[in-house]
Amino acid sequence: MTTSASIPLFRVFLPFALGYFLSYLYRVVNAVIAPDLVSELGLQASDLGLLTSAYFLTFAAFQLPLGILLDHYGPRKTESALLLFAAIGAAAFALSESVGGLIFGRALIGLGVSSCLMAAFKAYSIWVPKERLPLVNGFQMAAGGLGALTGTVPVEIALSVTDWRGVFIWLGAATIFASAFIFMAVPKRAEGEHAAMTSGLGQQISGVRQVFTSPAFWWIAPMTVASQFAFLSIQSLWSGPWLRDVGGLSRDAAAEHLMFIAASMVAGFILMGVIADRLRHMGIKPVTIAITGMCIYMAVQAAIAFRLTDAVLPLWMAFGFFGTAGILPYAALTQKFPAHLSGRVNTGLNMIVFICAFIAQWATGAIIDLWPATPSGGYAPEGYRAAFASILGVQVVALVWLVLYRKGRDAFAHPEA
Repeated sequence: MTTSASIPLFRVFLPFALGYFLSYLYRVVNAVIAPDLVSELGLQASDLGLLTSAYFLTFAAFQLPLGILLDHYGPRKTESALLLFAAIGAAAFALSESVGGLIFGRALIGLGVSSCLMAAFKAYSIWVPKERLPLVNGFQMAAGGLGALTGTVPVEIALSVTDWRGVFIWLGAATIFASAFIFMAVPKRAEGEHAAMTSGLGQQISGVRQVFTSPAFWWIAPMTVASQFAFLSIQSLWSGPWLRDVGGLSRDAAAEHLMFIAASMVAGFILMGVIADRLRHMGIKPVTIAITGMCIYMAVQAAIAFRLTDAVLPLWMAFGFFGTAGILPYAALTQKFPAHLSGRVNTGLNMIVFICAFIAQWATGAIIDLWPATPSGGYAPEGYRAAFASILGVQVVALVWLVLYRKGRDAFAHPEA
């Protein structure tokens, strides 16, 4: 049987890290190119939210089938095949002349990169000791953060030598390379490594049911989902327009601020994993760290929504840092289920996250459109305040559930849960 000791970690980590780097770059690039899309196609805020969030919709729709594929065929074959769809989507996006075409391309991209994080988590659950999963998962998330970092000032610089269409052509080429890298570099799974390799469809579906009927799952899932969809929907699109319309920054200055936010996110992914790994030796569970971080993140969002301070950059850097806390429950949840269900645990949670991110990103645009545009042509600050406050309100409700759902809390605390 293949073991973590017999395989150099970089053969597993680097290929999947590259895939997630590209996934996150695709996710956030519209925050920088949004002015070009708006000016070229005359988009309203709701149009911009819809076409950008199409990524989240197909991403979410494929999560449950993805969990079955990951548990049955393994992360290597699954991700390398799906990335080819992302490459096709990038080409379609680049060549499109209509909003419908952009939505189609963006949707294909979302489908194609839908496995980039979950395949990595599945691979690490196979080849990495479970007590080190929070640390390795943190570095995986940091690779995504580097993708977010690349989607700021570097993309703005690239737009000075090409247009947004050229950016997506290059992204498509890089995605084809990543697909080949994963297929050739990642070790093949040993036969018989997981019972799910030979289980039938009925057993696979039964595993999904086992995950979604678990009180432990439903104790932590609402808070995780609320925190993550807030982070994804705002950071991947609306942070850029907010910095220009509410923060009063120029396009170049907004791109620089987005770069610092992304850098804070990278630091958050790494440090959250390191902190969880260190405090584990002191008897403090990763889920406790996650809940604390998500509560601080809510406070930061309140300060942004209601402009409690004019310190724009430090506030948004805190947004990037503490927004990463919601990733820690993924590793904690997989340890509450048998190993052969790890793919379905993560993809089940991810499905809910991305459905909510799709709704939130689109709804944010719809709420902003309730106010007339400013004389300068931007979106009204009152619209951002109402939209961000609504997202924060959902997180408050999720926190109340976390406190009150005793059955789930007890099940999560049970070592056999």
